[in-house]
Amino acid sequence: MKIIVCPLSLVPAQVEAHQPSHLITLLDPDHVIDTPPPLRPERHLRIGVNDISDPTDGLLLADEEMVQRILDFGATWDESAPIVVHCWAGISRSTATAFILACERNPEVDERDIALALRRASPNAVPNRRLVAIADDLLGRQGRMVDAIAAIGRGDYVYENTPFHLPARF
Repeated sequence: MKIIVCPLSLVPAQVEAHQPSHLITLLDPDHVIDTPPPLRPERHLRIGVNDISDPTDGLLLADEEMVQRILDFGATWDESAPIVVHCWAGISRSTATAFILACERNPEVDERDIALALRRASPNAVPNRRLVAIADDLLGRQGRMVDAIAAIGRGDYVYENTPFHLPARF
């Protein structure tokens, strides 16, 4: 099954087109959305977090509890239908989360292979380094997830990403 990544503006279209069983929203704390039909609220993880990698006054930085919630929620996804992950532009928080979910589901796969698949799927992806670093620690990857994202480099600049998918299993 697949992990679909998209910007906020395309969530309704992606939910309609792919009929996902689960949805992860990562938006600024003041902009977290309601659960779109036909999804059930318990299958929608909403995390209020700003798209920053370093502490910034007035903004909410990702922390271990947030990433653990992503991992725990991901564990409830049985892959019978896709999961959609989105943030504001579909570039940073959501691409980091897709990478995290794929790494968690594939502990035997080299992190660089997953990162390269992410880059092939989205030349615009710029995974949030803080989310990736925290997940790397929680998953015991000893810096390999961080190194893999660094190795693919920064994606091409766009205002909003095109929807793409990453396989859940490699």
